Amino acid sequence: MAVKRALISVSNKEGIIPFAKQLTELGIEIISTGGTKRALEDAGISVISISNVTGFPEILDGRVKTLHPAIHGGILAIRSDERHQAALAEHGIRLIDLVVVNLYPFQQTIAKPDVTLAEAIENIDIGGPTMVRAAAKNYADVAIVVDPADYPTIIEELKTNGSIQAETRQKLAAKAFRHTAAYDAMIAEYLTNLTGEEYPETFTVTYTKKQSLRYGENPHQSASFYAKPLGAAFSIAQAKQLHGKELSYNNINDANAAINLVREFQEPAVAAIKHMNPCGVGVGATLLEAFTKAYEADPVSIFGGIIAVNREVDKETAERMHDIFLEIVIAPSFSDEALAILTKKKNIRLLTLDFAAADVKEKTLVSVSGGLLVQDADTYTLEDAEWNVVTKRQPTEAECEQLRFAWNVVKHVKSNAIVLAKNGMTVGVGAGQMNRVGAAKIAIEQAGEQAAGAVLASDAFFPMDDTVEAAAKAGITAIIQPGGSIRDADSIRKADEYGIAMVFTGVRHFKH
Repeated sequence: MAVKRALISVSNKEGIIPFAKQLTELGIEIISTGGTKRALEDAGISVISISNVTGFPEILDGRVKTLHPAIHGGILAIRSDERHQAALAEHGIRLIDLVVVNLYPFQQTIAKPDVTLAEAIENIDIGGPTMVRAAAKNYADVAIVVDPADYPTIIEELKTNGSIQAETRQKLAAKAFRHTAAYDAMIAEYLTNLTGEEYPETFTVTYTKKQSLRYGENPHQSASFYAKPLGAAFSIAQAKQLHGKELSYNNINDANAAINLVREFQEPAVAAIKHMNPCGVGVGATLLEAFTKAYEADPVSIFGGIIAVNREVDKETAERMHDIFLEIVIAPSFSDEALAILTKKKNIRLLTLDFAAADVKEKTLVSVSGGLLVQDADTYTLEDAEWNVVTKRQPTEAECEQLRFAWNVVKHVKSNAIVLAKNGMTVGVGAGQMNRVGAAKIAIEQAGEQAAGAVLASDAFFPMDDTVEAAAKAGITAIIQPGGSIRDADSIRKADEYGIAMVFTGVRHFKH
């Protein structure tokens, strides 16, 4: 496919001047418009104006300039179709062999905090996507370039072969349709959000590749990591890595679980995660105290774990962290002394994240075979719930504090979930069990002697009173759970029998 004529109209002008110069050196004629034309002319590159090609001026403040048969006929004509070629000859239309177009900066525009709807609308490109789609449709005869990263490939093939190879044109066409699809998805999401419609008849999302991963959950599974454009700032996708090797698929999942858990707390807090479940959570007056509690909660499971903290990592805490094997530490920041200590370990990953970033209401997406589950993120807190003491005994002030702590943690444990807490730390975690009393028994067994005087949080109601019975025999003094079972009365009677204080919240926190 010989290239004699190229149309260039780009918002992202990265690399466009040297690229266009090389095209002209190869004897290729360039058509351009607007800001691109001015930039090329300022660089001394000979350019033909779109208006000279169409015989029609740009109108409506530039809204209409490339939407013309002289442009789209030249792009869409099939070279081997005699009728197409006859039509071009009849109307004096010349072929366009290479289209270099990327679109108005809609994403950058709506990212501005003070953007108006009028500004957003004006940055919805019409002519650009039309040219891109036209060229991509006719990739058998036309090359479409939407990404500056592809400029070197085009020049290399033109210099080497005198043409752009069919395989390259097909790959460029696929990228072009991804480009316009992502662009349209972003516009659709923006306008849909303005209407307040949460679950429209079609759900279209777009994500940008952040990195290729060595493998997925297991070495035989391939994987990549994608980030949502303009997604939440408080996200593992937005974390800055300061040290260590690349994150793996499981690292990213665990890190996401860790940051979402630790952000539940205002006081210094540390969350240690293994396989997306907390193995130890602690709060304290200092970060060192919180880390010590998180470590002591389960010193076995924390080995090779992912740690998230909600305060700057200081020298003293770093020294304690350095004593054990940790995969990742995520924090708002690290002191210079802490960095010097932790970076002595080659493979530990150190990440920073803006813990002060405002919450953004986002949907959670879970893939199923052939489909997608979409729901609101579980941002419900105890402040949103009703605190209803259903037993004869009221919880003490100290028990209330521990119940709140345990409730914040159990929300982040895979269901069925039970958490035991004492003195601002988890002492037992029962996760992912098929029945609730089974989860309770695991948590109690893990806690051992620490269960005596601890409190218990359950992510959902007790279907029977057996969990209360098990808790009482272990010495647990207070329970928090949603309530709502048809046999709540049995659990309340059992709690009263043992002198346990029990609080209903009316809210469950299933996590599957």
